[in-house]
Order: sequence, then structure tokens, then C-alpha cells
Amino acid sequence: MRAHPMAGDSLIAVVLLLTDLLVYVAATETPEVPMPPWYVTVPLDIAMVAPLVFRRKATLWSAYLVLLIGIPHGALELGAASAFAVMISIYSVLVYVGRKQGLLYLVATLVTSGIQLWVDPPEDVWVLAIIGVFSSALCWTLGEFAGARRAYHEEVEARLHLLETERDQATRIAVGEERGRIARELHDVVAHAVSVMVVQADGASYAVDGNPEMAKRALQTISETGRGALAELRRLLDVLRSDGDDEPRVPQPDASALTDLADRIRQAGVPVTLAIGSDALAGLPAGVSLGVYRIVQESLTNTLKHAGQGAQAEVVVRREADVIDVKVTDDGAGRAKQLVPAAAKHAAPPRRLTVPGGNGLIGMRERANVFGGTLEVGPAPGGGWQVHARLPVRLAT
Repeated sequence: MRAHPMAGDSLIAVVLLLTDLLVYVAATETPEVPMPPWYVTVPLDIAMVAPLVFRRKATLWSAYLVLLIGIPHGALELGAASAFAVMISIYSVLVYVGRKQGLLYLVATLVTSGIQLWVDPPEDVWVLAIIGVFSSALCWTLGEFAGARRAYHEEVEARLHLLETERDQATRIAVGEERGRIARELHDVVAHAVSVMVVQADGASYAVDGNPEMAKRALQTISETGRGALAELRRLLDVLRSDGDDEPRVPQPDASALTDLADRIRQAGVPVTLAIGSDALAGLPAGVSLGVYRIVQESLTNTLKHAGQGAQAEVVVRREADVIDVKVTDDGAGRAKQLVPAAAKHAAPPRRLTVPGGNGLIGMRERANVFGGTLEVGPAPGGGWQVHARLPVRLAT
């Protein structure tokens, strides 16, 4: 019935119609009870119960048609269908339309019934009036109960829909964050390794005739760098492909690997000076330690790619209370020329320096923002380029 409500309403209408028809057949067999002819009774009985079929889809139209047709039906005393149909309509208006419309319909019903009893009062008028009032009150109570249940279920469904929407949004956000994290890791691994390999390959191509030993060392560096990059790529792919936690995991690099990183950059041809303060790396959270390593790695990779031949780099890592300070500077292949003072009358305007905005810089900024830190990237005083990051260190208490 719940899946096909009109079928249930049609069944109610058919039962009431059959009841009135049985009353009519019984009355015709009793000559003492005068009844209208069948061509009046049967159509009126059908018209009396027909609106109940649509009481859920067109509730107000159905209810007021029942009230209107019930006037001649009750005046001719054709059966109890008019009374039952009106009670069902009171319930339906209250449940499917609302309390205000239900109250108006109840008042209209009581007024109509009162006028009918006053115009043609039966012998037991007071009994019928009391029965009508109590029946209306019962239908109203049932309607209030059903309406409250209906409102409760609608609210529960709305909350479930909201929770599902929030869950889907949280899932999409988590997927986006994870994709961003993996993209940063892939960029850091691939960009660093490829940059080292390209520089070493160029050096080997120049030295292969005049200095075979140097070319051999360059090829060895390319091989080692490629193997390391493949190992990290396999680790990331394993994380993406694996659904369980039972497979071995290769640990990610951290700040303690800065020495090895500096050695690889030196082998690639860029002298690197590494200065790490005492106890600067002690007790660093894993995420902050990885962030320090990746920021230094990206900075040195950019030096390797953009600073040019003869460039030198310096990495300084210090601990200041609950903040770790990372500064990577390079001289940009020599000191930058002094800018001509702006007051010179015929001097050409100095060229504006632009801050790169590639994926590497975006990744460094995201890593700093994740931990509530800051990142400053730009020309260094006196020439060259510098990357300055400050990451809060939140120690467990």
C-alpha cells in the first residue's frame, strides 16, 4: 500500500461504496423506509467516495468535494459513506496539507453538519452531534500523530542526505589533498633526479674525449641517481596501488639525509656548503623533517638548473626555540652587477626581477603552509637567489 497509495485509497472507496449499496438494497426490501430511485442513489454514492481516491495527490480538492457532495448524500440518508468520507478528509488535510488548512476544514465540516442538523433535526439530534464532535476530535488526534511521524521521518531523511553530502565532500577534499601531496612528492623526486642526471650527462659528453675518468664518474652518478629516483617512485606507486598495510614500506627521507643530498649536488657540479646547528634536527616531527628535506632539495635543484656554471650554494639550518629556520642561498654564477641609481637622469630603468611560480615553488609554499610556517623566495642581498623558510616545531608534551 505504501508503494501504491492510490491502490489503498481506491480500496477504501470501494468498501464504503459497497457498504452504501448494501444499505440501499436492504432498504428497498423494506417498504416502510422510503429511498430514492437507483439512478439517483448509485451515482450519488459513487460521487461520494470517488474523491477519496485522490486524497493524497489533490488533498484540498478531494476534501471539499467530499464535504460538498456529502450535503445531498446525508440529506437523503443514503448511508454512512458521507460521514466516514468527511472524517477521512479531516485526517488527510491535517497530515498532507497542514494544521492551518486542517483547522479551516474542520470548522467548515462542523458548520455544515450543524446547519444540516438544525434544518432537518432527527429524533436523536444530540446523540448524533456528540458522536460527530468526538469522531472529528479522534480524526484530528490521529492526524496530529501521523503528521508528527511524517515530519520526523522527513527530518531524518534530510539529515541523512546532509550527512551523505558532507561525507562525499569530505571524501573529495581528502582525495584532493592526497593527490596534491603525491604530486608534490613526484615533482620533488623527478625534478631533482632529472636535473642531476641532465647536468651529469652534459658534463660527461664534454669530458668523454679529454677526461674519460671524469666522464666515468658522471655516468656513475647518473646511474646512482636514477636508481634512487626509481626506488622512490616505486614506493609512491606501492602506496597508490596497495589496499592493505601488510606490505613493507620504504621510509621517506628526512632532514638527517641533508648531508647525502649535499654530496649528490656537489657531484653534480655545484659546490654546496652545509651548516646545521647543534641539536637543530633533534626531535623533529616526521612531517616537519620531511618538509625541511624537500625544501632544501627543491632549492638546490633550482640552483643546479638556473644558477649557471660556477654557482655555489649554501644551506644553513638552525633551531630557534620552537621554530626551525632553513635558508638556502646561491650566488647565481657570480655577484650581480650593482644597479644604477634611479636618480641618474639618463639611466635606463633597471630590469624587474620576477619570482618564479613553477610547481616547485608552489610545493615549497604548500609544505610551509601545512605546518603554519612561512616561506620567502627572492633575490639575495648583493646578488644571487635565496629561499628562506621558517617552520614551527610542535613538540609533544
